[in-house]
Amino acid sequence: MTHVTPAEDIDFAKVPSPCFLLDEGRLRKNLELIAHVQKQAGCTIILALKAFANWSAFPIVAEYLRGATASSLNEALLVHNELGAEKELHVYAPAYSDAEFERVLPLASHITFNSFSQWARFRERAKFGAHSVSCGIRVNPEHSEVGVGIYNACTSGSRLGTTRGEFRADMLDGIDGLHFHNLCESGADALERTVATFEEKFGEFIPRMKWVNLGGGHLITREGYDVEKLIDVVRRFKARWGVDVILEPGEAIGWRTGWLVSSVLDVTRNGLPIALLDVSVSAHMPDCLEMPYRPTILSGAMPDERAHTYRIGGSTCLAGDVIGDYSFDAPLQVGTRLVFDDMIHYTMVKTTFFNGVQHPSIAHRELDGTIRIVRDFGYEDFKARLG
Repeated sequence: MTHVTPAEDIDFAKVPSPCFLLDEGRLRKNLELIAHVQKQAGCTIILALKAFANWSAFPIVAEYLRGATASSLNEALLVHNELGAEKELHVYAPAYSDAEFERVLPLASHITFNSFSQWARFRERAKFGAHSVSCGIRVNPEHSEVGVGIYNACTSGSRLGTTRGEFRADMLDGIDGLHFHNLCESGADALERTVATFEEKFGEFIPRMKWVNLGGGHLITREGYDVEKLIDVVRRFKARWGVDVILEPGEAIGWRTGWLVSSVLDVTRNGLPIALLDVSVSAHMPDCLEMPYRPTILSGAMPDERAHTYRIGGSTCLAGDVIGDYSFDAPLQVGTRLVFDDMIHYTMVKTTFFNGVQHPSIAHRELDGTIRIVRDFGYEDFKARLG
């Protein structure tokens, strides 16, 4: 198992601010565990780019995983160009346009359709064109395990996947696989319950399939996750049905692999002290607003737990660009470094150039402790987003 340096032993003053810092040791540790699951369960585990698309780290990912799953042409191109053309590329989108489908098709090894109407529209090109691929249908087991509505793919009226009532058994000719995805930061017990519902509703069709994709949302690398249960659930499913099984976690790959390093720009007061940072929750940590959740600051605690409490705010003119209230052992001053923990998955992929504020650089901390700057952003990057 790869050695991981404790965060308190890392000199964050050597990292530019603002900056996303990915730690190679933590990434490899996650991938080692995921590769273990893949081997012991006899399944295929691929990277979901929607949660982790730090392509400068793809050479490391490629050492452990067989491929990736993309939800758009741009993600598919990123996999093909940076992870490797020889890797499996699974593609799923809620709907494909004609133009996008034509460009995705020659890149993909697997394509999943959200509906039978999309399957009917693209079937001939996918199965009998110059670039034949393995095709699947995403189904909606109508079984919810996620409490936050924005992430619940099985909420009432969901646009994602085909329900049993809309399923077309008469249109399965050419379909090799079934795919469901209803989890988010979930445990193996949630997958076990979902599999039982999936089998109850769609089990009669599984013998006609070559593969079943159990989706993502499996937080395999979280402390306390029941890895052995996951392995058992997958093994037993394979034994019952004789199909290949695919898992596509994204968050689990990037889970606790790095930080967002920031600095205090000013300290003001309006009823309580307010520290303004060179990062923004709305532009650089939007997942904190969507989920929502309170990010951890390495040197911070809950309000009033320590001697000095501050409201921590971002650098845009949005009134709600507030990260939260935190307390610290020492007063904050201009230049004080504040380091947000676990800021790699579902964070870097969602950043924006709102207000034109400085976008954080991207850096990697390598196994020997070297900090390597991967990317800096400037005016041309901001300008390129507009026209």
